[in-house]
Amino acid sequence: MKSFPMFIRTSGRRVVILGGGEQAAQKMRLILKSDAQIEIAAPALDPELKGVVGAGRAQWHRGGIAPEFFRGAAMGFIATGCPGLDASLHALAQEAGCPVNVVDQPALCDLTTPSIVDRDPVVVAIGSEGTAPVLARQIKTRVEEVLPPTLGGLAAAAGRLRSAVAQQVPRPARRAFWRWVFAGPPRDHWTRGAERDAITTIKQAILKGGAPDTPQEGSVALIGAGPGARDLLTLRAVARLQEADVIFYDRLVDPEVLELARRDAERVYVGKVVGAHAWPQEQINALIVAEALKGKQVVRLKSGDPGVFGRGGEEIAAAEARGISVEIVPGVTAACAAAACAGISLTERGVTNSLVLATGTGADGEMPHLSDHLSGPGTTTAFYMATRQAAQISAALRVRGVPQDLEFTLAVDVSKPGQRILTGPIRQLDQVIRDHGVTGCAVILLRWPVSVQRQPLPSGQIDVAPVALVS
Repeated sequence: MKSFPMFIRTSGRRVVILGGGEQAAQKMRLILKSDAQIEIAAPALDPELKGVVGAGRAQWHRGGIAPEFFRGAAMGFIATGCPGLDASLHALAQEAGCPVNVVDQPALCDLTTPSIVDRDPVVVAIGSEGTAPVLARQIKTRVEEVLPPTLGGLAAAAGRLRSAVAQQVPRPARRAFWRWVFAGPPRDHWTRGAERDAITTIKQAILKGGAPDTPQEGSVALIGAGPGARDLLTLRAVARLQEADVIFYDRLVDPEVLELARRDAERVYVGKVVGAHAWPQEQINALIVAEALKGKQVVRLKSGDPGVFGRGGEEIAAAEARGISVEIVPGVTAACAAAACAGISLTERGVTNSLVLATGTGADGEMPHLSDHLSGPGTTTAFYMATRQAAQISAALRVRGVPQDLEFTLAVDVSKPGQRILTGPIRQLDQVIRDHGVTGCAVILLRWPVSVQRQPLPSGQIDVAPVALVS
């Protein structure tokens, strides 16, 4: 970001507008939404600005402009319509230390005005750092459609009740209480216009010390973060991240995914590196259970899907053994993401009717036994964590009659900026991995069409075919 988004307090503070025409009026309309003390400086004012001054909502400064005019103001807007005069006024504002927005001169702007969705006291500001104002307005329109016009009234009512909640609802139950207010019956009542019912429902819950059926104990959510891109997370995964008190995450989880969590959530890295398990699984299990027993909402964030080669079963068992509720939020697993990025289908009518997910690294770090059912005519096989075992896998498949000219797809860093899709005949799998320096996140896909029969183990030298780099 080149500009940091934040809200500036206007209560009891001056906001100055320099200019008397339509451009100045546009800025004035924005500031009228606040409670700022508005001062307009111009030799003459258009009828709209005169009306605001006449109504007592703004003061009119007719004299000369010096740095003192800007001093102490929360912000200023310079909109005289004359570029040269605007630049001179900007210099005076800079001398006084007042941040300003200069209309149509981005290089002189300390501030930019966003597109605003106003549900006072809930305000959504959308900016593009001046690069795409039309896009910002389009986003504003979408947000306007999502947020009910009455939402601000519910937020204001909640604000008036915060002290009562602090006095009567135990601290561990407050977050769940407010979640119930804004996502449960109170919001439903308010949205349909039954404000009195909403307030009555909230007050009754406060007197009872919390929201109805609010769990006082902690919980664990195993969330699939998908292959990397944060926009591949499910809506439920995002919701659980924003509710979490503590998040345990893996090495392969993209940092951008963690940005979706609420700002004050504790983040604990429990990543594992192949060949160097700095965090034993038993220790991770114990930490998850310990935090949940404190009454916290715990998220275990795993790349891909938590139920596919993620050791989620061990973490579930550890939590359930202590009576902790567990939720599994599925994610886009690597095989599906790899196929999508490569533009192929994992199953296809008349071509492949079975899908097998296999791992190339067993519990002891070695390649597990490659049985016959992993691959055959009509089967797509996805090998996870298999790049180090590529030579052994290729040889094992060869022994089991896999035609050596079948094309594999090697998907590397799927959905991430460095994504690569490599292809070649299965006999060259290990060579491709070595030639392209593939070491980390990669999935090997092998589609064996039903029409292609097994081949006997060939004898002699196998021909070398070129390797194609798709992307």
